[in-house]
Amino acid sequence: MIYQSHDATTVSWARLLPWSNLDGKPCYLLGDGTANSYLSRVADNVECVQLEMADELLGHAADLLGDGADLLGDGDGKATEPQLRFLVSRLVESLRDVHRIARSRGNRLAAPDGDDEPSGAISEG
Repeated sequence: MIYQSHDATTVSWARLLPWSNLDGKPCYLLGDGTANSYLSRVADNVECVQLEMADELLGHAADLLGDGADLLGDGDGKATEPQLRFLVSRLVESLRDVHRIARSRGNRLAAPDGDDEPSGAISEG
């Protein structure tokens, strides 16, 4: 169920959330620029979990491909094609998550022209 009952005069900020809807479209949290809401804290926790999972996946990839000393891995040749396909699929998912987090956090940085409004803010005009 989707609720669209927000007062457009108080909404000045949109945060890209770390998940998408059932159609794969991005979800946003509309607010006044403060990050103190319950949903904002849930999003922070989800981002933290996604980043930790990405870090663990990188370690798994290094183990599967070899010792990790070489950027290409120089694996021992024991990884099977299905293992590599599975790994690549998980890496793509993880990269998508990390990219969304980077975009979300980048949008929340202060604008470079000295404006205190986050760059992800919704314009009133």
